Amino acid sequence: MLNFSFQNPTKIHFGEGQIAKITKEIPADAKVLLVYGGGSIKSNGVYDQVVTALANHTWFEFSGIEPNPSYDTLMKAQNIIKQESIDYLLAVGGGSVVDGAKFISAAALFEGDDPWDILVKQSPVNNVLPIGAVLTLPATGSESNGNSVVTRDGNKIPFSSPLLRPQFAVLDPTVTLSLSDRQISNGVVDAFVHVMEQYLTYSVNGKVQDRFAEGLLLTLIEEGPKALQADTKEDLEIRANIMWSATMALNGLIAAGVPQDWSTHMIGHELTGGFGIDHARTLSIILPAVMKVKRNEKREKLIQYAERVWSLSGNDDAAKIDKAIELTEDFFKRMGVPTRLSDVDINETHVDGIIDKLKQHGMVQLGEHGDITLDVSREIVELAL
Repeated sequence: MLNFSFQNPTKIHFGEGQIAKITKEIPADAKVLLVYGGGSIKSNGVYDQVVTALANHTWFEFSGIEPNPSYDTLMKAQNIIKQESIDYLLAVGGGSVVDGAKFISAAALFEGDDPWDILVKQSPVNNVLPIGAVLTLPATGSESNGNSVVTRDGNKIPFSSPLLRPQFAVLDPTVTLSLSDRQISNGVVDAFVHVMEQYLTYSVNGKVQDRFAEGLLLTLIEEGPKALQADTKEDLEIRANIMWSATMALNGLIAAGVPQDWSTHMIGHELTGGFGIDHARTLSIILPAVMKVKRNEKREKLIQYAERVWSLSGNDDAAKIDKAIELTEDFFKRMGVPTRLSDVDINETHVDGIIDKLKQHGMVQLGEHGDITLDVSREIVELAL
């Protein structure tokens, strides 16, 4: 196992009715900016619960944060922050809203001339506004990590700071009952690939991390399809297990002391930025191709994945790897997401543009070994066609 330091200070309030805990989590004298997306929180009752919890606070609101949050949209919040002396952010929504709140937080106290530098120059984030979160769509794990992704002019760029971990997060599975099938599918697949990016690398004898990761994968495989089936989609226990799995997938726990990949995500970002494809759907397309192209480098963990997650046996390791990849694709199909670029109307004429964007963004040595060069990324993209 590799050396590591681990701390996750985000306090989680999990379960039905927990939105009321906001009242005591945010300082009474704070000036709060409630940030959210397109307004679904008003139709599903979450907004009313949040307003009730903030009854004794001074608060303002900023809406319109879109999926893959836009830099231009997020910067509009800065006017409210300055005018009203906002000193606390409350993000209510899915991962994009929480990601957006993180950039708003970092930009508000940025010491440089242009907050865009936080993204394009990876300028350090030294001061932030505190953030709380009410999660409505389990997927990204953003509610308990310091990661964020922001989009501008077709460029989807990640940044991260431990200062941006929310101070608290409310996870009420009942609010997920209003999600569409597409949102459910995207959330489950996003969480699944988060785990795979930290698990499917090479062994460093991190047995605890591996077993945690395999448990999360098995839970998502078991529960994900049930959340789409008419007879089980209203089952709160299923939603609860999915919600907690998504948080645990990217709160730093299974990443501690093990190598990580993230090539699927970096290539996927270019598909979202360039073509507007849902983030999770880029992952379901790219991951199987990464598994195939890097099967030799990932051989040991692929065999382990085949045996422990898919219960495959026998002495033919190559056959087990083949079957494990096939079953992974079958799982994605059961979740209603694409597994080929042709499924989303991308063909060989688009490949050069995708590779050019990777080069432009410095994504030239991806993977746990740093050996996914632009040529290898091209092979992955072409195989995903």
